[in-house]
Amino acid sequence: MRALPPLNALRMFDVAGELESITEAATALCVTPAAVSRQIRVLEEHLSVRLFERQHRRVRLTPIGREYHAEISRAFTAIQRATGTLSQEGPVTSFNIKTPHSVAVRWLLPRLSELHSQYPDIDVKVITSLIPPDFEREEVDAGIRIGNGQWKGVHSYKLMPNELVPVCTPEKAKKLRTPQDLADEILLHTTSNPHFWSVWLKAAGVPELHDNRGLHYQASLLTYEAALEGLGVAIAQKAMIQKELDEGRLVMPFDLVVDMGDESYYFVLPKTSYRRSSLQLKQFRDWVASCAI
Repeated sequence: MRALPPLNALRMFDVAGELESITEAATALCVTPAAVSRQIRVLEEHLSVRLFERQHRRVRLTPIGREYHAEISRAFTAIQRATGTLSQEGPVTSFNIKTPHSVAVRWLLPRLSELHSQYPDIDVKVITSLIPPDFEREEVDAGIRIGNGQWKGVHSYKLMPNELVPVCTPEKAKKLRTPQDLADEILLHTTSNPHFWSVWLKAAGVPELHDNRGLHYQASLLTYEAALEGLGVAIAQKAMIQKELDEGRLVMPFDLVVDMGDESYYFVLPKTSYRRSSLQLKQFRDWVASCAI
């Protein structure tokens, strides 16, 4: 039988694979980025496979790495669940929410202060990932995901309209009279939502302007920061940049707002839970439902 890989290397691979970032994994694990990179090399050498593709400031799982990560993640979740069941005493007061990073920063975190003020005994841990929550395999109590809200085994609560709008600095907006003027501008894209620009441009009557040109960012947070820096015009989800619009740091150069309908963000909860029931669990679920529109 082939010897198992070092547990420390597997744990660092699990976190780095979830975040697809050496730096963010190092922060989460309270170690240096060099330590994470070293352990991943140890694991790759042990397995004789390449688990990550190194990119500028990021890493991305290879196809083999993604399959391996899914299995390793399930194994760690099973260990955590078994340990939690063994050691858990009294009511559940701590809850995990899994959500895309941009939604966590721009929508969820401001609302958690309200939860803490209402229910000071409830502790919430926010886990950020583009991968939807898997309540069967993960130690997750709730999640936020994008889609149509029709998922098996979960209760779904729509959180906000998913409205698409181009945004830019006030200075740049002065040059934009009609959507056709976007032909002379740099378009800022988010790779996780590659169709947003084409949807808006089609609704604006200028679908020919979408040719994937411009600058591309992995996360919408980076796209919005690029817009704030005046690098171009971003296609934004209005609810995510409402603060910047209210402050006037970003503006909508056109009146057209495209509502994506059911393709929106939903709070999701498992219909059944393997965790022990408690008053705090009911309070947490009631709070989740109160966030819905």
